[in-house]
Amino acid sequence: MRSTARLSAIAGALLAMPFPADAASLNTMNEVGAALQACWTPPAEAGTASVTLSFSFKRDGTLIGPPKPTAIKVNGDDKARQAYVDAATAALRNCLPLSFSPDLAKGIPGKIFTLQFNSPKDNAKAIQ
Repeated sequence: MRSTARLSAIAGALLAMPFPADAASLNTMNEVGAALQACWTPPAEAGTASVTLSFSFKRDGTLIGPPKPTAIKVNGDDKARQAYVDAATAALRNCLPLSFSPDLAKGIPGKIFTLQFNSPKDNAKAIQ
């Protein structure tokens, strides 16, 4: 009985977590940034690093073209830098499509947005 209750509590907590495909419509760019940051997992042993990606959305919550790294601050060689950029790009890709509210969807197409992915994760910040 005890393990059934524990399993039910875990299942309930997982069902309550927002997943991109099932998430409620996002109303603000702050909500968009938070949704994208929730998908971010820094590479192992990244130390203190960051990458900023620039990208644009379509109204349907997908990207117009691939994201572009605009600032990379990663210690190490080219392989370490590329691994960090790949992880940030994967986080963005794995979160899509986002669900925009009708009002947000009207004004979002074609605008360029930037998002900084930091390690450790709790240092993440969104930039518009």
